[in-house]
Amino acid sequence: MIIDVHTHINNYHEDKVRSLEVCLDELTATMIANNVDYSLVLTSYKVNEHRPSTRQVVEAIKGRKNLGVVAGISYLNYDHNDIIEISKYLEEGHIKALKFYPGYEPFYPNDKRLKLVYDMAIAYDVPVMFHSGDTYAPTGKIKYSHPIHIDDLAVDYPELKIVICHVGNPWIKDCMEVVYKNKNVYADISGLVLGDFSDKFEKYMKKEIEEMITYAGDPNYLLYGTDWPISNMKSYLKFMDQLDLAEDKKELIYWKNAAELFKLDINDFN
Repeated sequence: MIIDVHTHINNYHEDKVRSLEVCLDELTATMIANNVDYSLVLTSYKVNEHRPSTRQVVEAIKGRKNLGVVAGISYLNYDHNDIIEISKYLEEGHIKALKFYPGYEPFYPNDKRLKLVYDMAIAYDVPVMFHSGDTYAPTGKIKYSHPIHIDDLAVDYPELKIVICHVGNPWIKDCMEVVYKNKNVYADISGLVLGDFSDKFEKYMKKEIEEMITYAGDPNYLLYGTDWPISNMKSYLKFMDQLDLAEDKKELIYWKNAAELFKLDINDFN
């Protein structure tokens, strides 16, 4: 069983507009080719012809039982209509989590402006995911995306389930401490590489992830994700295979942690 908690259907190259259905078909085909059973699709903090809205994705995946939606929340642009829509989707079970993009937008995770959204996530018992670490775009401001800032949020909202995306790379040791200290914090291993892992970088990241697990203990806080299409699914599975972990520990990362955290019924997509 493999659950990928971090995929996108944005058109990052933006050389031409591709339909939402084409992007979803490509994701599904890639999942089948790599024996991935279920994927969460994360929508963006902005909406344009290359980045579909949460509403568009929720409608488009109906009937695709092996896909779920994580709603992207914009710090700069969300308003009461967005809150109403997200609340409705949460009530109806159409979205599995919320995603925030510090670094791409200039805010720290413990910003009081987001209290209403965090309270909503607690009320509906869904995780909140945060971009963390390096930004894909050079215009990002990485002081906002350092994983150390998640600690404030985790302490102030102990009932809030939090996911540090990309294990805070390159600040993996800082992420390691935040995860170890706060039992309500998880991390995904997505987006560690653009495209394929090189042999040298794969060895480097293998050591980093193994050290994290040695320090923080059994990986019941770690989630498998790729950041597809930015990262290659096949290369990511090869990377996972290289980790010096017992098979039961790999199962935690591959799907068990995700199924519990996002409340996924594996019988629905088996």
